[in-house]
Amino acid sequence: MNALASDGRRRGPGRGWGRWRRGRAAWRRGGAAWISAAVLIAAYAGSSLADYGKRTDVLGYVDELVAQHGFDRAALLSWFEAAERQERILEAIARPAERVKSWGEYRAIFLTSRRIEQGVEFWRRHESSLARAADEYRVAPEVVVAILGVETSYGRITGSFRVLDALVTLGFDYPPRAPFFRGELTQFFLLTREEDRSPLDFSGSYAGAMGYGQFIPSSYRAYAVDFDGDGRRDIWKSVDDAVGSVANYFQRHGWRGDGPVAVPVAVEGDRADIAANEGLAPNYDVGELRRLGVQVDALTDDTKAALFRMEGGNGTEYWLGLHDFYVITRYNRSAMYALAVLQLAQELRRRMGPEASAPAAMRGPTDVPGASAWAAGR
Repeated sequence: MNALASDGRRRGPGRGWGRWRRGRAAWRRGGAAWISAAVLIAAYAGSSLADYGKRTDVLGYVDELVAQHGFDRAALLSWFEAAERQERILEAIARPAERVKSWGEYRAIFLTSRRIEQGVEFWRRHESSLARAADEYRVAPEVVVAILGVETSYGRITGSFRVLDALVTLGFDYPPRAPFFRGELTQFFLLTREEDRSPLDFSGSYAGAMGYGQFIPSSYRAYAVDFDGDGRRDIWKSVDDAVGSVANYFQRHGWRGDGPVAVPVAVEGDRADIAANEGLAPNYDVGELRRLGVQVDALTDDTKAALFRMEGGNGTEYWLGLHDFYVITRYNRSAMYALAVLQLAQELRRRMGPEASAPAAMRGPTDVPGASAWAAGR
């Protein structure tokens, strides 16, 4: 997934590093994770894969981190000596599901009876946390649960790669997106320093995404929150922190929750195809799309939308994605991903009922659908 400021607990790189260095004695006592790396590094010595510490491009990058963020050069080199190139990661990133599957095939992965039942069970078990997040961040619980369901099957599958290996492999051996992943590697080193943990301790996906909600390091630093109040932002083991962090992400990206997210539409002729799949942002007026043959009743002409053409299980489907649909794509830049999240959320809400975990201010008479208004009738 896919970002970047903080919840108030974030410490600026320069200021945090100054405290970190001044407290070196305390760090040696309390931050044993960093010191113990020497033992782990010794175990990798002689490995044919442990050669990043000798590469000129890596050494140049290390120089940048030392100059820009005040990292200790020896510590950084030790991490690179421990890092392993993962061929499985390079193979996986070349064929993500969105590129090789149709919408019908992609949907079938996530809209299963098992995933829906597990989502209902998760919602019921953590209803208090979801209700609190809905009240605080104004994000409907079905949205949060659906994200966690699509990302990790509600925390069951969070990834088994070391984050260090993933980001080093992609940052230095995957040219198409090397700058992006080197940026995330920098964020990762800053994250581990701020959290006083070893870079070797973190596990995640092949792209370096972590925890229940699969936050990349920059998103962790920007949006992860300590929602259970224990002083740590633990998106791996604390469901409360995971729920609060996803809700915070959506709020910070402009989630409204007060109207349709996406609507299926009919299309007359083929003129509309010139506007289909142009991008994820809702840059068209609905009136423009109507003139191209898009048939939609419930939206005004000045509503902003994006048109998507997808191959579903029963043929071609056309969808209009509105503001909140775009917000979902800020989490993962794929229209199929956003539609899968939306439809899973709708089904979870249907199973739980209209008032389950609704924000307190939105609970009321049955003609006020509250937190589920965004999904009603879609």
